[in-house]
Amino acid sequence: MNLLPNISPKLFTLSATTIGFILLDDLTANEQNALGNWLMLVAQVLCTNAFYRQVIDERKQKQNKNESNTDPTYLMQKMVNALQKQIDELKNSSTN
Repeated sequence: MNLLPNISPKLFTLSATTIGFILLDDLTANEQNALGNWLMLVAQVLCTNAFYRQVIDERKQKQNKNESNTDPTYLMQKMVNALQKQIDELKNSSTN
């Protein structure tokens, strides 16, 4: 889903400001308050979700880094895979 246009940040901010001012004349104070609170809730949901995705990605990167550097099981599996690949290559070259 590509909702955001490819425009400059200043123009993007200006468009939100313009829409806000356009809505002022058509809504009562209570309607403005209700709509404003609703939009802030939507924004908070988006911000919270995006931030938590960053936290999860950061944890995955840290876990992958830790596994690749210190986990003996991971290192042994990597060595076994490399040896198996060499054995397979030797088998293939001897049959040709």
